[in-house]
Amino acid sequence: MSLLGNLIWFLFGGFILGLGYILGGLILCLTIVGIPFGLKVMKLGLFAMWPFGGEVVPTEKATGCLALLLNVLWIICGGIELALAHLALGLTFCITIIGIPFGLQHFKLMILALLPFGHEVIRD
Repeated sequence: MSLLGNLIWFLFGGFILGLGYILGGLILCLTIVGIPFGLKVMKLGLFAMWPFGGEVVPTEKATGCLALLLNVLWIICGGIELALAHLALGLTFCITIIGIPFGLQHFKLMILALLPFGHEVIRD
């Protein structure tokens, strides 16, 4: 199921979504301060291309001071908008029965888009 879901996702928007995240991450990596944010955005972009079969879980470093500071900066500088966009897309997809699995993937992406530091993707 995850292979079929990933193929459909990739063909109908996942590639463009992931490519946008990766390009944004490359732009963030142009400055020294933006490198941690750029790396997280690129990881989010790779997960956005193939979300089925992956799970977003908190790491042990989720409660650290640095992770908290970086997450606050992330939310202020655009993380909330990304999370709200994934929430809107997830709710839109969940209107139909066929779209529910794709909506659930957007909800997973929403968690990672809101708080990228202290979370990681575990593949089955």
